[in-house]
Amino acid sequence: MLNSNAFNYVDVLDKAADASWTRESLITNNIANVDTVGYKRKDIDFESVLREQLGQGDYDSLDDKINNVNLSKLNAKVFTDYENYSYRLDDNNVDIDNEQVELASEQLKYQTLTQSLTNEFNRMKDVLI
Repeated sequence: MLNSNAFNYVDVLDKAADASWTRESLITNNIANVDTVGYKRKDIDFESVLREQLGQGDYDSLDDKINNVNLSKLNAKVFTDYENYSYRLDDNNVDIDNEQVELASEQLKYQTLTQSLTNEFNRMKDVLI
């Protein structure tokens, strides 16, 4: 069987797109609960997990780092943000303006990730043609 690292970028991009989609859903849920008494915002942190996996070799090229990423450890977890102080009397810590900015940013990130996935598959298709 042929052993290849051809899909390593695709696998990492896929994990990043999944995390971005999850974060977008969490932010939308936060916005929906802006008036729920005592609600604490939820979020996900994929960037630090990816940074930890890529930071294993300081002087390696990005290709080498991607090839050495352990995909089983590339899973971000959803967390409840108890640290974000609530200025409201109802103890809800959702800031609607901040959530809307984060949502717009996450939508752009997701579009970029899916476009990068499309580009990777197009490169593979070009090689096969």
